[in-house]
Amino acid sequence: MSANPNPLTPQQREMRQTDVPRVAAIERGSYEFPWSPGIFRDCLLAGYASAVIEDRGDVVAYAMMSVATGEAHLLNLCVDGSVRRLGYGRRLLETMMQLALGAGAGRLYLEVRASNDAALELYLRAGFERIGVRRRYYRAATGSEDAVLLAKSLRGQAESRS
Repeated sequence: MSANPNPLTPQQREMRQTDVPRVAAIERGSYEFPWSPGIFRDCLLAGYASAVIEDRGDVVAYAMMSVATGEAHLLNLCVDGSVRRLGYGRRLLETMMQLALGAGAGRLYLEVRASNDAALELYLRAGFERIGVRRRYYRAATGSEDAVLLAKSLRGQAESRS
């Protein structure tokens, strides 16, 4: 019996070390200055929360998050360019928020490139608030780019689930 009852339906699961080459390929295709495969491997070895979405047996999206001392930090969330705007980013974000809440985090933080309008829209629609700017945070072809710092309280989610 297959673990996935319908292989044509996108499935979500925890990221594995064997996913790193595909995840790194999506990362390289999405960013000018991508994470290395070693960064993904190290995050998995450190026990960071993670998830991937598989579509027809191929990883097409992923997320990575650290949780410590009552706070969570979404480190990376990316969807392959061929399947963007299908809700995979929102699905992964919801999963990360639930994992953070389950691990006792009261807030979830993240940074996003100031020029990444699609990601900003995703996070703002999910209830994140702009709380600051990190000047020259990201490397860019022109030198650097600012990051918008976002945060969301997870407390209301815990109450609405009760």
